[in-house]
Amino acid sequence: MARGELQPADRDELSAFIEQHWHSPVIMSRGRSFYPHDEEGFIERRDGQIVGLLTYHVENQEMEILTLNATLEGKGIGSALMLATIEKARSLGCQKIWLTTTNDRLKPIGFYQRIGFRMTSINLGVVDEARKIKPQIPEFGERGVRIQDEIVMELHIKPYIDEAK
Repeated sequence: MARGELQPADRDELSAFIEQHWHSPVIMSRGRSFYPHDEEGFIERRDGQIVGLLTYHVENQEMEILTLNATLEGKGIGSALMLATIEKARSLGCQKIWLTTTNDRLKPIGFYQRIGFRMTSINLGVVDEARKIKPQIPEFGERGVRIQDEIVMELHIKPYIDEAK
């Protein structure tokens, strides 16, 4: 098992991985387009194959998680990537980490809540609008739920305590 920060040599392989798991090299968040393979993040490999990927974008002391994939469920891959990302956000001085997910993603929403994320808003109909830009977004998701809305979740970061003071 090898886990670490994304490297320039990973970019081509990441592009194919993103395309396979997100059905496009571009993802949409709050009406913005991102190319996750060009962003920062963490990767986990087993036997040379990508089994976990988390990408993020930092702006204005906030980190947005763009993608999180773990191809082997129940192995702690997603949790390990999230914990590494939270530490990275803290080291960069970010005040919060946030992400968007869609209304059909009940299992991931529970995962994020267990880590400490809270739902902060629901953007009604945003996915219907994003589908006009990215038609690859499926109309139905988990358990046949129609994908329409975007849920914003946030985790506020506590800074390191300087024990020398």
